[in-house]
Amino acid sequence: MTRLNVVREGEGPIVVLSHALGCDLRMWDSVAAILSRAHTVLRYDHRNHGGSEVVAGPLTVQALADDAAELIAREADGEPVHFVGLSMGGMAAQALAPKHAALLRSVVIANSSAHYPDAAPWRARVQTVRAQGVAAIADGAVSRWLTPEYVGTPEGAEAARRLHDTLVHTDAAAYCASCDAVAAIDFRDSNHRIAVPTLVIAGTRDEATPPSMSEAIAAAIPHARLAAIDAAHLSAVERPVEFTQLLIDFWRSL
Repeated sequence: MTRLNVVREGEGPIVVLSHALGCDLRMWDSVAAILSRAHTVLRYDHRNHGGSEVVAGPLTVQALADDAAELIAREADGEPVHFVGLSMGGMAAQALAPKHAALLRSVVIANSSAHYPDAAPWRARVQTVRAQGVAAIADGAVSRWLTPEYVGTPEGAEAARRLHDTLVHTDAAAYCASCDAVAAIDFRDSNHRIAVPTLVIAGTRDEATPPSMSEAIAAAIPHARLAAIDAAHLSAVERPVEFTQLLIDFWRSL
């Protein structure tokens, strides 16, 4: 069993928040602060990230999903949860839902992809990190995560600084394994088997996972709903109030 760093807040229906590649559970600070007023919020660091265990060797997104399933089984006392994943967390959600549907009340897949037709950019990133460290790709990553307008505000500048700091302190070998896992995803067939209520959220200015990727995910999952936020890749960081309202409206409709 992988040791995961978990933070539990609030009381009410359980929500599990799963973060993006190179981030940690603090990515969800603003969203969790709102949700915990009426929900039990479980935030966790993926393996190889934050305060969770660094596991040597190759990694798959299915392993991340199985980590999440173990966490839910241990922490939720048999209660199905709302699972919210962004970017790599959204990939974990896509792997989790067909295999562990009994653990889930709903899933939200934000700023994510079901498949990368060209893995070359991921291979190039891994080569750079192996040669120069995570710091070599940090500026470029953060510039894709948030819009310039947001970073130009005091709040956005501080968010960018925190995200950059988290990324550069991520273990380089573990980060490369995570990149390889993301590059290898292919949920195009398995998404047709997702039977739990699903909301897909796109960032209209997301360059890392453009809206077309969210549209493809929503088209593949039966009865999935699609929403959009005027934000870049980390929509939950840039627009936490709007992001959280989409979640609440979705859950109220179930």
